[in-house]
Amino acid sequence: MSGRTRTERLASMTQLDKAAPAAETRSLGLPQATALILGTIIGVGIFNLPYSLASIGPISIVAMVLTTVGALALALLFARLSKRMPADGGPYAYARAAFGDGVGFANAWSYWITAWAGNAAIVTGWVFYVENFVNSDGIVGWSIVIALVGIWIPALINLTGVKNMGFVQFWSTVVKFIPLLIMSTVGLFFISTANFSPANVSGETNLQAIGSAMAICLFSYLGVECAAVAAAKVRDPGKNVPKATVIGTLGAAVVYLLSMVAVFGIVPTSVLAEDANKASYSVAFNTMAGGGDWAGDLVALAVIISGFGALNGWTMICAEMPLAAAKDGLFPKLFGRISKRGVPAAGIIASSVLASVAMVVSYAGASGATVFNTLVLMSGITAAVPYAFSAMAKLKWHREGGAGDLIIAVLALVFSILFIWYSRNSGDEWFVVWGPFLMAGAAGLIGIPVYLSIRKGIKESGSTA
Repeated sequence: MSGRTRTERLASMTQLDKAAPAAETRSLGLPQATALILGTIIGVGIFNLPYSLASIGPISIVAMVLTTVGALALALLFARLSKRMPADGGPYAYARAAFGDGVGFANAWSYWITAWAGNAAIVTGWVFYVENFVNSDGIVGWSIVIALVGIWIPALINLTGVKNMGFVQFWSTVVKFIPLLIMSTVGLFFISTANFSPANVSGETNLQAIGSAMAICLFSYLGVECAAVAAAKVRDPGKNVPKATVIGTLGAAVVYLLSMVAVFGIVPTSVLAEDANKASYSVAFNTMAGGGDWAGDLVALAVIISGFGALNGWTMICAEMPLAAAKDGLFPKLFGRISKRGVPAAGIIASSVLASVAMVVSYAGASGATVFNTLVLMSGITAAVPYAFSAMAKLKWHREGGAGDLIIAVLALVFSILFIWYSRNSGDEWFVVWGPFLMAGAAGLIGIPVYLSIRKGIKESGSTA
């Protein structure tokens, strides 16, 4: 008998069980897997950040630097874990192997909330740029209609198969990089240092302002784990998932940091905060072009394609986590069924319905940055839970790595806890301030009866729960 613990043996069995699905299901090579990471990380979050963070000020750039450090720690964490367990489900698989079925279900449920609530947030930000061309007055009813189109067309593409999804993901990623690259290079020559003062306009201390901004910035990095979640769709996952995770996250980090500095340096904070300037990058490009709307319109088109690509990628991820859990009997069986097109249709449809509901509910209570920020913070809270448990799983298995792995796991854990702590809205009404927690908590509580109803059908797994 080996000296491994029961949990470690379970982890090994999980890897062997999940690492060898039918070869034809593995439609994503390294370029497509990297595009999945870039495409899900770079959606519309970064393009809406200056508007969302204008109430805090240019000090938000410091928050983005710190968020980037945490995101890179998470990327390295998932790269290490995916080498150990190249199994579909990513954070869910790690949590279940390390801590048992109950914790596994909680992480799968929490991450599923992140995926569909994140799509609601993405599509809300996406609407900002679509309305650069239509519904410029921001009539709420039409905003909702536009958002529904943005949710359901990617759902239909995903329902046609992984190959089509991968094609859209690759080319939308190419397009979305163009404005970020231009802003990250050419934009730096248009900076006015006067726009960085005052740095903090939030009315809070600098530390509080940075913490609040970090919670919003996290959303722009959600997706570092996507290749690990979709490992069953990736060819040679033990090799390609870690590579795609690190390359994709590093690529996003570089353009994020430089372009954020450029936008805050080009456009005064007071201008960025105006509702008429929700499409922050379009405003910055128009300023660089010396006036007119043509440059901003081109950027808006690129962001629309970018957001569409992110919605396309996240729609797949919305279904992959429930699929992995359903295979283990930890999610309703319906989510484990594969359609004739080779996709988990029930997960795609259910997630799109929930994203639609979350988006409509958010619009009913507020508008503009408050809607976007509430959904962003809710997604951050529910993502931080599986991130934290993945870090704790790595700490539990620390003997398999060196000091570097231990440092990465600790950083990722601290990073996850801080994001939960700071995920509060600004405002005077308590239900606005605590809205992200209320929405995340309500969605999480629904999982309790679901788990109780399926617990008897859980496969014998040797769980330590």
